[in-house]
Amino acid sequence: MLFTVNKSPFLFGHLDSCLQYAIKDTPILLIEDGVYAASKGTSYEKKLKEALGKFEIYALGPDLKARGIASVIDGVKIVDYAGFVDLAEKHNVAPWI
Repeated sequence: MLFTVNKSPFLFGHLDSCLQYAIKDTPILLIEDGVYAASKGTSYEKKLKEALGKFEIYALGPDLKARGIASVIDGVKIVDYAGFVDLAEKHNVAPWI
């Protein structure tokens, strides 16, 4: 299962609940405002770094660019739309809401 998270972790608890309930090694793709979680130097950085030990975490590159996020936490894999499609082909996709 590939979980997509599209809400900012600074405004909503979607990513927190995803990290709490998802099974180890589950891929998580941050899209839309969810990419704010991948931004280096924020209050969410420590939590995401801890999660990287349990999950594969991806961020959609065009969404990072659209939000002006240039510095991403080490270990977060940046994918383009083709990478999103590749992930979707390998896993069933479920939005985390």
